[in-house]
Amino acid sequence: MKKILITGAKGMLGQDLCPLLKQNGYQVIETDVDNLNITNFNQSEYVIKYYNPDFVVHCAAYTNVDMAEQDPKTAFLINAQGTENIAKICADKDIPIIYISTDYVFNGEACEPYLPTDERSPLGIYGQSKADGEIAIEKYCKKYYIVRTSWLYGHKGKNFVETIIDLAQKMPELKVVNDQIGCPTWTVDLAEFILSLIKEKKPYGIYQFCGSGKTSWHEFACEALNLLEIATKIKPCTSDEFPRPAKRPNYSVMDNAGACQHWKESLKKYIEMRG
Repeated sequence: MKKILITGAKGMLGQDLCPLLKQNGYQVIETDVDNLNITNFNQSEYVIKYYNPDFVVHCAAYTNVDMAEQDPKTAFLINAQGTENIAKICADKDIPIIYISTDYVFNGEACEPYLPTDERSPLGIYGQSKADGEIAIEKYCKKYYIVRTSWLYGHKGKNFVETIIDLAQKMPELKVVNDQIGCPTWTVDLAEFILSLIKEKKPYGIYQFCGSGKTSWHEFACEALNLLEIATKIKPCTSDEFPRPAKRPNYSVMDNAGACQHWKESLKKYIEMRG
């Protein structure tokens, strides 16, 4: 039985990925900051050496985009240095690694979907820290998959869909930005893609996995409420009306090579599974 070690197993993606791997016959070693602090090289090396996994899926990350601007030291410590630690250990042990990255490695100035080969040009601290993580993986590892995803939502964590549903049940009207365009991604879809990378032994390199099609946050919110038949009015607005510490890419659509179903299909399934 192959062993898969997951960092950040208690996160939104990890909580969907771990049971899926177990269902497919893998022995899953679930780690999180309480038993594997990726910023501590010696501890990370000890844990990975002790379990000697056949694969490492590196989900652990600092993901608070706005807080990263105020606390860049922590963001780089976790996303860049922490990832470099895991990369060095996996390279030394010849363990293939899957690194979960983000659309924020791009600046959003494109007019057509980003390709995996497009140059990294992050806007803020979070994007730069994740880009540095990608660079560390490429520098130290020969057997790696970098998987960029975007606008992630899932049943086991705080996410945009649940925030909108919660607000819509309390307020008669909401404003949501309509000038940021991207690809919503369901954690269940992403977990299944990660499983396929492990099972099918696809060529190593950079992959982009996100919901097919594209949308704005406004349209995404409207679609979620329509599926739930919630009548709250959602008005479109600009990003300038809701200034945030971290600038978001205006256009972060990624070319996923047809790897995922349309974002509306995934959202529909997500809503149906809410119970």
